Amino acid sequence: MSDRPPRGRLVAAYATVYLVWGSTYLAILYAIETLPPFLMGAARFLTAGAILVAWAMARGAPRPTPAQVKGAAIVGGFLLLGGNGAVLWAEQRVPSGITALLVAILPLWMVILERLGPDRRRPTRRTLVGVLIGIVGMVVLIGPGALVGDGNVPIVGAIVLLLGSLSWGIGSLYTQRAALPASPALASGMQMLAGGLMLGGLGLATGEASRGLAVGGASAASLLALAYLVVFGSLVAYSAFSWLLRVEPPSRVATYAYVNPVVAVFLGWAFAGEALTTATMVAAAIIVGAVALIVSGRRQGPPGGAASEPVPAPAPRARAARRSRVA
Repeated sequence: MSDRPPRGRLVAAYATVYLVWGSTYLAILYAIETLPPFLMGAARFLTAGAILVAWAMARGAPRPTPAQVKGAAIVGGFLLLGGNGAVLWAEQRVPSGITALLVAILPLWMVILERLGPDRRRPTRRTLVGVLIGIVGMVVLIGPGALVGDGNVPIVGAIVLLLGSLSWGIGSLYTQRAALPASPALASGMQMLAGGLMLGGLGLATGEASRGLAVGGASAASLLALAYLVVFGSLVAYSAFSWLLRVEPPSRVATYAYVNPVVAVFLGWAFAGEALTTATMVAAAIIVGAVALIVSGRRQGPPGGAASEPVPAPAPRARAARRSRVA
């Protein structure tokens, strides 16, 4: 990292990851207004995955081995079926901004998973403080009344998002040990294809086909949102994130984990008419602060990915750092 890239390029890359991945929650909200959630997610990731795989193969990436196909399928299942699938389901019931805040609890899961994992990594004191603060933020956000059905956030939606975030954390940690292609584009494309197929299967199994994916039955806003998710959420922002991991310290790149929710909350308020209550703003501040403590308190690597975006393959001589979005 001694040869620093141009400052303008760094700023542009960070801005892309911050704003685009933060905006994917709102884009999903618009996309699922008239498109079946899981089938929409399948269309998004199958399209983006096919583009990435074709691009990587055209640039001479070796054909993946059966072990690499298996590894990419497992990662895609945890990240895109479990993680992103939870977001797709929950955003039918939970405002996009609050969805992003709940997903931002991922670092808490990462602390637990790393402690229970093979390395038995012990959290720092700052990390533990962050975990406790994050729990307080969750209580403020969901509201104690949720336990009796009168909270600010549907309790079932909150639970699904927390479990989806757990799934993303498991997939993120597995990525560090999985057999994946050396080409980041090929690895991510394969994960998207696998996750897209699984989301498609889930959509068919839950009867989404009856709602149809016909262009004539979708609104212009939903189709534009889907295109935005494919091009910007799954291709542009991912490329910027992947490049940053190669030229910047992982802990600095990981700042997206607590910037994305803030972006999502205010975009949901500004464009989707979502409520921006005092309780939500207080909870946002508490959760963002907790995540910041956890990120800065970890001894190595970022907190994992946001629950809505694919993870890049590990670099040849360094473990991949793990993250969103998004969305």
